Amino acid sequence: MSKLVLLDHDGAIDDILATLLLMTMPDVEVLGIIVTPADCYINAALNVTRKLLDLMGCHHIPVAESTVRGIHPFPALYRRDSLIMDNFPILNQEDTIKTPLVSQTGQQFMVETLQRVSQPVTLMVTGPLTTVAAALAIDPSIEEKIKEIVWMGGALNVPGNVEKEFAPEHDGSAEWNAYWDAIAVERVWQTNIPLIVCSLDITNQVPVTPEFIRKLAKQRHYQLSDLAGLCYALAIPQDYYCWDVLATSYLHRPDLFSLQEWETKVITTGRSQGRIKVVEQGRKILAMSEVDTHEFHQYLLKQWH
Repeated sequence: MSKLVLLDHDGAIDDILATLLLMTMPDVEVLGIIVTPADCYINAALNVTRKLLDLMGCHHIPVAESTVRGIHPFPALYRRDSLIMDNFPILNQEDTIKTPLVSQTGQQFMVETLQRVSQPVTLMVTGPLTTVAAALAIDPSIEEKIKEIVWMGGALNVPGNVEKEFAPEHDGSAEWNAYWDAIAVERVWQTNIPLIVCSLDITNQVPVTPEFIRKLAKQRHYQLSDLAGLCYALAIPQDYYCWDVLATSYLHRPDLFSLQEWETKVITTGRSQGRIKVVEQGRKILAMSEVDTHEFHQYLLKQWH
């Protein structure tokens, strides 16, 4: 039986590459893709997502636009990547987009999708948890339909990546997806849904390097490698890691990872808001702690050929 997956991403380079990877996975049925307007400009991110599905022959998968808003907007410098990707020639070979954009909001689409499934669904979330929190507010009973949430977010035992340049009053302990809306993270933490977290603790092990991009370049005659190489080349001027791609790879290759249980709480106010703090008797989560980096990179090269 196929694993049912509902993807919620927020339109950045790594979100698009996570989508690219997810679409190559066997034994996974993607029920839909929701785009949360966080690390992107939403219209461009919706276009890129739909064009990508067209490119991969997956235009039967519906795409929905979440209308939630966060507390701390991502910097415009980060968000503009979605505008650049929307103009990649490889994504603009056709005049029209076939992949449908549904009429419901992303949060309502999540509710309706979960309401009608006959088996529990894995939520793959590579952006903030705000759309999930909004869906739970609409219908709390959908919690029973969620098998697990695999989330790229948080920093447990390493510094965060919220920089003073963009958040002068923050102490730097939070990761951006959590900082965008810490209240939503806390709402999800209050559920009984199993949480598998890909935090900065493990993503710090997989930086995007020129060496890996050159490996992609050697197989650029494959469309997927060509697109992945373009995306990662765009990321090179930034301090960039395989955040969402690493998290998503867990769905198909959990054997690459070690998991560790932590007890945690979410800081929602003050200079540390968005921090996922390790505490005694806190909310239990499973965090990805180690990854076979060589095999991870080999896996990407294989999936994108």
